[in-house]
Amino acid sequence: MSSDLLSKGLDSDIAGTHERCMAAMDGRLPNMELETNERYFVVLNSLVGKLEMPEKQLHEILQEMMTEAAAIIVQEMTRMS
Repeated sequence: MSSDLLSKGLDSDIAGTHERCMAAMDGRLPNMELETNERYFVVLNSLVGKLEMPEKQLHEILQEMMTEAAAIIVQEMTRMS
């Protein structure tokens, strides 16, 4: 299989996964508590903002998101216990 064909297949898989994510969140958002919605928005907004910077490499974005999301994940986990 050529790398161009593989790349197109992966692009299609990524687009399909984005659609599945949106559908899953459309189902979850109405039932989520306000605090959870706020935390979800903070993480999602930060991720999208970083992805919109073409000069940022994906590994940089992932490193930054791990740091930012860690505190929010701990908040969510402690809230649940």
